[in-house]
Amino acid sequence: MLCMSKSLIMSEIIDFLFSQYSSYSDSFIFLELFAVIMNIISVIYAKQNNILVYPTGLIGTGIFVYILFNFSLLGDMIINGYFFIMSIYGWYYWSRKKDEVVINNISKLYKKEHLQLILLALGSLIFIYIIYDQFDKWNSWTAYVDTLTTAIFFVAMWLMAKRKVESWIFWIIGDIITVPLYFYKGLTISSIQYLIFTVLAILGYLSWKKTLFKNSH
Repeated sequence: MLCMSKSLIMSEIIDFLFSQYSSYSDSFIFLELFAVIMNIISVIYAKQNNILVYPTGLIGTGIFVYILFNFSLLGDMIINGYFFIMSIYGWYYWSRKKDEVVINNISKLYKKEHLQLILLALGSLIFIYIIYDQFDKWNSWTAYVDTLTTAIFFVAMWLMAKRKVESWIFWIIGDIITVPLYFYKGLTISSIQYLIFTVLAILGYLSWKKTLFKNSH
């Protein structure tokens, strides 16, 4: 009787989490799952300070541009398009060498870069506001949250491409906000992805801080 009760509870939890996928095609579910796997692998590589973060990230973000367009999450779609472009730049920046030695290692933000960070955040908010206004997308609370996370992730990706340890702080904040947003929009697999991202971002921050400390001593 107890086993049956546990099975019923588990079944109800699964139905609650994934019932929205009953109306999706198998190919769409596979596409989202594959993109999630590639993005998780990419974040693991980022945590390890491994340049493979970028080729794997290019695949995942490219797929998510298509998925998010279909769900009218314009802010997140633009984020992934931006990630795609910044992944190309980050790949170049991380691979730069002088006399076979990598010249752009993990570092902290310089004071002069604080202003750039603020301007990027404000510019991102204004840009996304214009996009939503242009397409008349201010019809749900998710639009406002989407705008906020877009600005946060724009800053996070810019800092990541520059190999700044502070990038992880913005990833953590943005990931935490995105978990309920994606679940509400019916993207449960992606919501779970961002939950995993939150954990990996915390570990990534600790790992990069440790590397930065070693390099400075």
